[in-house]
Amino acid sequence: MKYYVSAAAVRSGDGSEKRPFRTISEAAAIAVAGDQVLVGPGVYREYVDPKNAGREDARIEYVSTEMKGAVITGAEVIKGWEPFAENVWKVEIPNGLFGNYNPYTTVVKGDWYWATEPVHTGEVYLNGKAMYETMTLEGVVKPEIYKPSWDQEFTLHKWYTEQADGCTVIYANFQGADPNAETVEINVRRNCFYPSKEGVGYITLSGFVVKQAATQWAPPTAYQEGMIGPHWSKGWIIEDCEVSDSRCSGISLGKYLQPNNENKWSVLAYKDGTQTERDAICQAQREGWTKENIGSHIIRRCEIHDCGQTGIVGHLGGVFSLIEDNHIHHINNKQDLAGAEIGGIKMHAAIDVIYRRNHIHHCTRGLWLDWQAQGTRVTQNVFHHNVPAKGIEIDNGLALGEDIFVEVSHGPTLIDNNLLLSEVAIRLSTQGLAMVHNIIAGSFDYVGKGTDNQAPLLKDARFTPYHVPHRTEVAGFMTILHGDDRFYNNIFIQQPVREDLEELSHVIELFEEDGLVQFECGTSPFSGYPTVEEYIARFECHLPMDNEDKERYYDHLPVWTGGNVFFNGAKPCDKEKNYHVDTEHEITWELTEDGKFRTNLYQYLPEMNNEVISTELLGMAFEPEEYFENPDGTPIVFQRDYFDAHREPAPLSGPFAQAAEEYQVF
Repeated sequence: MKYYVSAAAVRSGDGSEKRPFRTISEAAAIAVAGDQVLVGPGVYREYVDPKNAGREDARIEYVSTEMKGAVITGAEVIKGWEPFAENVWKVEIPNGLFGNYNPYTTVVKGDWYWATEPVHTGEVYLNGKAMYETMTLEGVVKPEIYKPSWDQEFTLHKWYTEQADGCTVIYANFQGADPNAETVEINVRRNCFYPSKEGVGYITLSGFVVKQAATQWAPPTAYQEGMIGPHWSKGWIIEDCEVSDSRCSGISLGKYLQPNNENKWSVLAYKDGTQTERDAICQAQREGWTKENIGSHIIRRCEIHDCGQTGIVGHLGGVFSLIEDNHIHHINNKQDLAGAEIGGIKMHAAIDVIYRRNHIHHCTRGLWLDWQAQGTRVTQNVFHHNVPAKGIEIDNGLALGEDIFVEVSHGPTLIDNNLLLSEVAIRLSTQGLAMVHNIIAGSFDYVGKGTDNQAPLLKDARFTPYHVPHRTEVAGFMTILHGDDRFYNNIFIQQPVREDLEELSHVIELFEEDGLVQFECGTSPFSGYPTVEEYIARFECHLPMDNEDKERYYDHLPVWTGGNVFFNGAKPCDKEKNYHVDTEHEITWELTEDGKFRTNLYQYLPEMNNEVISTELLGMAFEPEEYFENPDGTPIVFQRDYFDAHREPAPLSGPFAQAAEEYQVF
């Protein structure tokens, strides 16, 4: 059955092509497995709550008939502004507009949320761009630059809200613009396309613009919502959409509501957040978190931008998913939200998730894989400008930002054929990682650090779960020993170190611990880690139950290397094998706005006797005893490059199979 929707219809009909519905919600209330909802161009100011699930062999498809012509928005246009002071206008909005959820009385809050100002889930938009909330009316009348913002000039556009006589009152400084002549909107709905109940699976959302929802903070220990999301179900496809301006998260592949665990750390405070997270994981397993019921979603060819917390967020609900060919940019650039759940993508438990051919840039942090990055593969992506630029005030709690952060996971986590071009490439508070055929122009950060409970005196390690291979069932819990890492056929290019970042690194280490932050590109932070031969030797000279050397069970795991090349002062670790350090030539590179990567690198890249890297060579991650392999358990041979071109038997280091001076990378 096909249902038609048109914003241009004079009045709502029966959903036929001649008499279409006026709202998507009308179709969403009756569409069943196998149906298609065809939505014409126009603006749909509504919350779409799909009632019924599709099936794997009969999806329910919601399709914009004109690519990005149908716009679903959580916002309403507000007129009737009255002058209040110079550049400042005032409007009173009856609270009936908001129903049972008023974004201007609801503050952003939750576990791992650190911002001190009680900002609201509501926003004010001037011609589609979110303004900046201030806590006082004086802050609107006499606005000041907000230095943590990536767009400091626009931060003078301030707004303030209060309640009076059953109305939401908003004061806003439009910096000379007339709000009654411009388009001024406020977000009034919490979600845009999101089932209110769990289990509404096998839905396709294709070709829409979705924007401006008043979403709440989405930590792993709470109900995780987004403007769009499958809400704890299976088999969604979100494709060819533009997703922007969610107050917190754009797309959620996240956790369902556990009322007994909802933000338990910040509400009750008796259990540490990591303990409540372990509780939540085990409860989910008891309540149906399995490969058969949850996950296996696809997000592809979407542009996701200008969201406050994350472009894509998820815990548990995103397992076995594919996230490919997306353009994710300018996430958390306002920096009025702060906490440990921020990034272009922030996912916990990305079990067997593949991140492929994405372009991620100008985010406070690019990709954050937190806990249980088991069977996770990050391949053929380009990351850049994911460290705030000079002049932007950086929140100490976020460290410096980086392209990728892998945290307290046991692996296997595979990062191959990527370009990592930000000043800090990857933060490695983890183990069980393999990096293969990448260009890495930034440093490794937090190596061997950042995995305890952060208590200043009574420090204790964080125990995180690992799983039955290619399943969700928990196989065990263990702390992070560090190491169990492999670095093969990568190219390291040292960037000049920014003075402002170096100064901030000293501040971070003053409050945390030495050695967390460093700007030295290369594998050198792994100096002192054992080779596999040295590690095995520690066990060969002792009986299995011998307590004489109990520390061997808690010491660093081995590190493997081979085929890595180091330029511009990048440094190898002390036990590097089959490597080359070039101290004679200066490597230059640039990434243009239209996606050209230009470099003189291949003039000086040496011919090396590199191995073809494969699952057989990489072996198993130590704790889960799972191979670096495909989600279906088949082995990987890295004979395809960034462009899927074939590699020769003695491959070049780096992501490109063939030498060139210019590559079109996005």
